[in-house]
Amino acid sequence: MCVPDVNISLSEHVFKKDHIYLWFSFFLFFPGSDIVQWLIKNLTIEDPVEALHLGTLMSAHGYFFPISDHVLTLKDDGTFYRFQTPYFWPSNCWEPENTDYAVYLCKRTMQNKARLELADYEAESLARLQRAFARKWEFIFMQAEAQAKVDKKRDKIERKILDSQERAFWDVHRPVPGCVNTTEVDIKKSSRMRNPHKTRKSVYGLQNDIRSHSPTHTPTPESKPATEDELQQQIKYWQIQLDRHRLKMSKVADSLLSYTEQYVEYDPFLVPPDPSNPWLSDDTTFWELEASKEPSQQRVKRWGFGMDEALKDPVGREQFLKFLESEFSSENLRFWLAVEDLKKRPIREVPSRVQEIWQEFLAPGAPSAINLDSKSYDKTTQNVKEPGRYTFEDAQEHIYKLMKSDSYPRFIRSSAYQELLQAKKKGRNIPIFPCHKNCTPTLRASTNLL
Repeated sequence: MCVPDVNISLSEHVFKKDHIYLWFSFFLFFPGSDIVQWLIKNLTIEDPVEALHLGTLMSAHGYFFPISDHVLTLKDDGTFYRFQTPYFWPSNCWEPENTDYAVYLCKRTMQNKARLELADYEAESLARLQRAFARKWEFIFMQAEAQAKVDKKRDKIERKILDSQERAFWDVHRPVPGCVNTTEVDIKKSSRMRNPHKTRKSVYGLQNDIRSHSPTHTPTPESKPATEDELQQQIKYWQIQLDRHRLKMSKVADSLLSYTEQYVEYDPFLVPPDPSNPWLSDDTTFWELEASKEPSQQRVKRWGFGMDEALKDPVGREQFLKFLESEFSSENLRFWLAVEDLKKRPIREVPSRVQEIWQEFLAPGAPSAINLDSKSYDKTTQNVKEPGRYTFEDAQEHIYKLMKSDSYPRFIRSSAYQELLQAKKKGRNIPIFPCHKNCTPTLRASTNLL
């Protein structure tokens, strides 16, 4: 929805209403209930609460504002509102300085009008700004005095309208304490970072030389010409950025679609689970399968998606280990599992467990020696001198890559896994890998259960 068009259409709507309004040119009063009714009618909104919320957002951004209140919100009653002049619209990318705010507050104090009296929070802000800009306060006072003289020359109705619009502008950019500041997080700000020349800094056209330290913001340092070394660094940086691998959006979308299609049958919100949840139905098949320790075909199929899926499933991890033991090459997986277990141990047990893993897998003459490259081995050797939970991090990563490229593909292609995958279809018992003589007691017990 384009807000300027809404303002014009909305102003035409309220202008035609049979009420008594004060207006000057196209600026006029209108009750908040008219805005709500216009939004419901023209935007096909069924819920009045939604229309009220949308109108409140428009008001909070300053496109229209209450005449007698600093809190920018929309009320569905007879409270009067006025449209903001396009000059003060947020779409103009305003970032007003505190010096501008000081000029505005100072100008308000010069006008002996009850409607222009400072609120408590504005008086506190003025005192804080006066302390912050003490050295340049005379110049700010002169600017405020000049603005006040110009305002006095305007027509009475025009002056009232412009005063209220200026107040509403500052209510957006310096809101009442406790109100949401709609200018803090804005998509326009990210655009301004890419196009800094579009930013409008000063409301009253003050020169850069009067900008001083802000009580709430750190001033931007003056830009200096880049040195030759800095330019060389920038060139290197952009060359690195050019060499970075960047995926096309079409490839990313294809990847997301493939992932969704692959895992959709495992999402119980999209596909009814099989077997069904026993807590929601009278079917106890799920509990029976869990008691028998027989993985379903759907569960076994998931092991083939990737090695991570096989390792995070206890039954899949056990079957993978048994397959490697049948080929007398289980030391890599046992090392990986031992390191994972090390990360979960209490800190007092870590040093002794590190030594046990070192003696079993990495020490000279280790009974289950693993194959590491020299770089990983040297770094692990240094880490063992100061044992910790992540002593074997590099070695574990190297072993993980080896298993992913060699052991895991062999496991997925093996006849044993294929038979395990088809066991449910054929109605046979699940095949069990022969347990090697070095199989742990836990694995032997698991084998007996299966």
